[in-house]
Amino acid sequence: MQRREFMKAIGMGIVAFKARGVIDVANTAAEREDELFAGAQERIRTHRMKEVTITLKDEGGKCIANADVQWEQVHHEFLFGCNIFRWGRLQNGQLEEAYRERFATLLNYATLPFYWASYERERGKPLYEYTDRVVEWCREHGITCKGHPLVWDYADPPWLPDEFDEIAKLSHQLVRDIVSRYKGRIDIWDVVNEPTHLGRFGTKLGKWAMVLGAVKYTAQHLKIARQANPNATLLVNDYRTDPAYYAILSQLKDEGGNWLLNVVGIQSHMHGGVWSNARIWDVCERFARLGLPLHFTETTILSGKRLQGRRWGPTTPDGERRQAEEVVRFYTMLFSHPAVQAITWWDFSDNGAWQGAPAGWLRKDMSPKPAYERLMELIKGEWWTRAKLHSDSNGQFTIRAVYGRHQLLIRTPDGRKVIREVTITRDQPDALDVVL
Repeated sequence: MQRREFMKAIGMGIVAFKARGVIDVANTAAEREDELFAGAQERIRTHRMKEVTITLKDEGGKCIANADVQWEQVHHEFLFGCNIFRWGRLQNGQLEEAYRERFATLLNYATLPFYWASYERERGKPLYEYTDRVVEWCREHGITCKGHPLVWDYADPPWLPDEFDEIAKLSHQLVRDIVSRYKGRIDIWDVVNEPTHLGRFGTKLGKWAMVLGAVKYTAQHLKIARQANPNATLLVNDYRTDPAYYAILSQLKDEGGNWLLNVVGIQSHMHGGVWSNARIWDVCERFARLGLPLHFTETTILSGKRLQGRRWGPTTPDGERRQAEEVVRFYTMLFSHPAVQAITWWDFSDNGAWQGAPAGWLRKDMSPKPAYERLMELIKGEWWTRAKLHSDSNGQFTIRAVYGRHQLLIRTPDGRKVIREVTITRDQPDALDVVL
């Protein structure tokens, strides 16, 4: 073989070897994608459900055999939520009614707005009256509330002074006042928003925060929130999922080594494309190493196309179909990870959605998109316990139930109808007595 032909053959071999390597890597990645999703159902069964044996007894302790039981879940332990920013803001009464009805039917968790620049436009006059009404409505419908965000350097109240010492006093007082006022009504807070990227908006708050540094700035506000409500669940929230965010979080401990926060907040706005299963899983695994629960705090998947920059086209049938498929995949992956305790969507309707994007589960007229209907099938169907049961001769029956609160309609052999409620959690015993 001539040298030129030999070198050509070697070159072709190298190209073929590299191409084979690329194919192998692609195949491995695709296989991992499939394997992660294929294992989700078993993970959900392991991490979100529990087999319990119920014994029915009368007040004297005697077991009640041959009773018929209608088991119906009434509330999830897991927090399925959305921001509720359009509550009370819709001019059309029918749209407002539909917004509220669909929210309460599907979800058990609502994020309320506390953006300082708009929440306290006039000094000393925060929007407490509006917040009180939303909180009361949520309470009436069994919806847990979260406040977002207490501290973010995105915008200044128009009256904010220039002096850093004064800014510090006002920011600390803001956190103290709001958290203490809503203690017992709002006990979950995004205390600090996006500490990885301070100062990018050029605000007075941002300039002050940069002088302190991300860790000190964040720690100060967490400590004040904890003093205002010792039992509150406190989050730090960020759009970055890289080592920079992890590094800040890992330093948020007090002098005794105790965490200043309770939960890691992770944003997942997918305006630029959906996350793969591998990315979802790897982000969860990365931050779960901190040993803290995870909340996915701001999740977006669109049902329309980008026109230019932050200009978006309307929702489309094909976009809605893809949105529904991706929503089911994303929620299934997160629900299957044991560290995740909450998912918050951003926004509930296309009406008033962030960036004007077609991000909602509802269209602008409040009609449900397929994503809403598919989630209903999951949250109140596949991931919801409903069964007809019968107690044996020992007054017992066994059921595998999703964590949460459950109602039992019991019909005894002597014709009585009794309603009882039980709560199933991962930490409780596998056997429970229900006294009629």
